[in-house]
Amino acid sequence: MRFAREGLPFIGVALVVAAGGWALALGRRSWPLWALAVVLTLLALWVAYFFRDPERDGPRGDRLVIAPADGRVVHVTEVDEPDFMGGRALRVSIFMNVFNVHVNRYPVSGTVGYVRYNPGKFLNAAVEKASLENEQMSVGLDRGGTRVLMRQIAGLVARRIVTYSKVGDAARQGERMGLIRFGSRVDVFLPPTATVQVRVGQATTAGVTVLAELSPP
Repeated sequence: MRFAREGLPFIGVALVVAAGGWALALGRRSWPLWALAVVLTLLALWVAYFFRDPERDGPRGDRLVIAPADGRVVHVTEVDEPDFMGGRALRVSIFMNVFNVHVNRYPVSGTVGYVRYNPGKFLNAAVEKASLENEQMSVGLDRGGTRVLMRQIAGLVARRIVTYSKVGDAARQGERMGLIRFGSRVDVFLPPTATVQVRVGQATTAGVTVLAELSPP
């Protein structure tokens, strides 16, 4: 199984701690220590599971918007987004729990035209106001005059947003562009003329699920 490179230090520490628990249990022959070793092993396995980074293949196309994150759709709404979209936009919000794959992917191909980090709070990422108040990183993609904005939002547990994107980079639909550690949310802002293909409550798979279809230029 492939793992996200940002998770390798966490996986290594968890494995070392689990190995130490087994060494202590073997040395002292204590049932509480055996139980502790089992718990530490399960924790190490969960850390490795959290940072898994599977290969993904799915529908691709200039007019398709592909899910950037595994999770569940919690909001589909029209909002104002003046910073990159320049006005009204459709926003699709995907909440990732601690059991989802947390590697994020580009929803469309294009050129990275906007990257902005905003510090903020660590509210429950599923709530509406998290899109404005939580710590977040925004990446705007320009594809021949059509703009799509992706926003990584930290949650209650998440304390680290990782984004590979830099202004001027060429983005390819479905490629990895970052991750958020331990529970979070990703918002995708689309032109108001886009046709959303998902509904609230629907599960999404990064790089596979079609979120929306863009109108012809």
